[in-house]
Amino acid sequence: REIRREVDAVFGGSLAIRELDTGSDNSAEIEINNLTNPYYDIERFGITFVASPRHADVLLVTGAVTHNMAAAAQKTYDAMPAPKFVVAVGDDACTGGIFAGSYAVLGGAEKIVPVDLKIPGNPPAPKEILSGLLALMRHAGRTR
Repeated sequence: REIRREVDAVFGGSLAIRELDTGSDNSAEIEINNLTNPYYDIERFGITFVASPRHADVLLVTGAVTHNMAAAAQKTYDAMPAPKFVVAVGDDACTGGIFAGSYAVLGGAEKIVPVDLKIPGNPPAPKEILSGLLALMRHAGRTR
């Protein structure tokens, strides 16, 4: 109920999310995908995943940012309309994880785009991701 109330109040009834994999091992993606199954069913709260960053309110970044994905991550962020929010999901996106310091990795998502919220874990559970999105919505509601 809290999530539905926040989505309605802060985002006018719907929250569009674009997920961006910048070099992950797919563990965070599996947990994000679980949000759409019948158990969690986040669409009942008005939260949907969109294919284009031009339709997104929130960018979920997963994985450590590799050199090969740096430009794509920046272009994705730049294509989003304002106001836009970025959430780093998983240890790799938050800090670079076990790949930090590798020749192929820049680090966490904050190396490329401004991050509003970090959800640590390897990978974080769907319930933690939902809690993080709720925290983001509350923060966005206070800053409006």
